[in-house]
Amino acid sequence: MTVYEFTNLINNAEGVNINKIITMLGAGYLFLAVMEYSINSASLIVFVPYVLLLLYLLISELYLKRTSPLLNWAYAMLSQLYIALPFSMLNILTFHYNKMDNSVEFNSILPLSIFLFIWANDTGAYCIGSLFGKHKLFERISPHKTWEGFAGGAIFTIITALILSYTSPFMTIFEWIGMAITIVIFGTWGDLTESLLKRQIGVKDSGTFLPGHGGLLDRFDSALMAIPAAVIYLCIIQWAQSL
Repeated sequence: MTVYEFTNLINNAEGVNINKIITMLGAGYLFLAVMEYSINSASLIVFVPYVLLLLYLLISELYLKRTSPLLNWAYAMLSQLYIALPFSMLNILTFHYNKMDNSVEFNSILPLSIFLFIWANDTGAYCIGSLFGKHKLFERISPHKTWEGFAGGAIFTIITALILSYTSPFMTIFEWIGMAITIVIFGTWGDLTESLLKRQIGVKDSGTFLPGHGGLLDRFDSALMAIPAAVIYLCIIQWAQSL
């Protein structure tokens, strides 16, 4: 659905016409392929159809005689890198394969924590920013965001991390706080990135799926950078623990 909204936005640009169905199928397949690979029920060969689909998006432009094939290629690949890949990486947070006993551990807290942190950050930024916000965070792209709101969001998110460290002690309190700060920074960048996209195209919302709240891409914009950042953060923790 978010890829669909993205292609609708991009196809409004002059000369751009990317294939909605193929990009949506690619996003759905990538999610399932990463899940199958994460639970060790498939080898790397599971990604072959996805690569072939990407090649189709490239090769098809040779025959369609469209106005801007280079833009079509770029935006089609961006739909996969910007949206499909981050959502697919939720599987890396959710499923953990253990080679020792050939088992798969299901962890619902890690992917859920991403969204809890984002919601806490948005709530804190709105409340504190509305009451005390004076200094603009990034006025050129999002004139309503303030440094006070950013600090408020960070405080709310760290409080959420403290609660999670108590209810889900598989990570230490400092690891939870580190993850919270990571989500605050990259979630804010994700929000600003989508704001830049909409400003460039000249629209207020990504869609009308949620009346009064815009589209799904508006709701998940922060997660699109927060999820990959969380995966990298956890990989760094695992690497540090193995030293």
